Amino acid sequence: MSASGPNDVDTSASSGKPKLYDVVIIGSGPAGYTAGIYTSRAKLKVLIISGTLPGGQLMTTSEVENYPGFPNGIFGPELMMNMRQQAERFGSLIVDDEVINVDFKKRPFIVTTHSETYEAESVIVCTGASPRKLGLPSEQQFSGRGVSYCATCDGPFFKGEDIVVVGGGDTAIEEATFLTKFGKSVKLVHRKGSLRASKILQEKAFENPKIEFMWNNVIADIRGDKKVSSVVIRGVKDSKEKVIKAGGVFVAIGHEPNTSIFKGQLELDEKGYLVLKGNTRTSVEGVFAAGDVHDHRYRQAITAAGFGCMAAIDVERWLSERKVRH
Repeated sequence: MSASGPNDVDTSASSGKPKLYDVVIIGSGPAGYTAGIYTSRAKLKVLIISGTLPGGQLMTTSEVENYPGFPNGIFGPELMMNMRQQAERFGSLIVDDEVINVDFKKRPFIVTTHSETYEAESVIVCTGASPRKLGLPSEQQFSGRGVSYCATCDGPFFKGEDIVVVGGGDTAIEEATFLTKFGKSVKLVHRKGSLRASKILQEKAFENPKIEFMWNNVIADIRGDKKVSSVVIRGVKDSKEKVIKAGGVFVAIGHEPNTSIFKGQLELDEKGYLVLKGNTRTSVEGVFAAGDVHDHRYRQAITAAGFGCMAAIDVERWLSERKVRH
């Protein structure tokens, strides 16, 4: 566990009582680190609990070209380490641990990790979302080497390539349409014989001469040497396999918000995303949210960071109104 900042971790074992923080930030992607930068600059006592993947989804992204301020691009892990160091510089305490339970029924709130229990006057939830995966060993093998989960993030890297998109909902159709700007061809592989995307998106896709539909098929394998060069599709009805040339595979079968620990504590929508009650407030007074954990529309590093800033300002004002700070 790494920890740094002006305050040493005062554990329940040594003091008999969990240490109380002005704000505990759960999660450490762009939203969590930005919230940490803003709250610690406001002289609040801040704890960031990084989660299972410190830095979030950008830790598995190679080059980020669309984050403002980096004209030549920056590697995802480097951007996240920069944000982490910036949060620490202003006084955020960061622990690499995972939250396994929360109690938001009374204040101070209780946040429990594998190794410690903490108390918080306020909480910012920045646990993000995880892309649904195909579950193929080759998918993991080629992640970041031709397999992507975000066309907006990675599309420009696939100029002139034959691209395969997997899915049949709005996201898949939007990504396929967007990728026609870069790819030589775009093949959309869908396990059914019709799309579930909205009619207007379907019409645009059907009218686009660059998009070819591979109905009633699933991806059976992804092949290549150092990067993706082809995919194997398998017919759902006849189990026949066919090899398709592909320089890139975009998996667009949805995201799963990382909200399982908040069930029964915070209001979630039908897809499991946190419901906001205006600005960044959740259904519980004193608990705020930022990033992909509630935002299933934009899902960008820059918007997550923006939400992190908003949540931090909301928290600081909320604590000031109640004259609560330590």
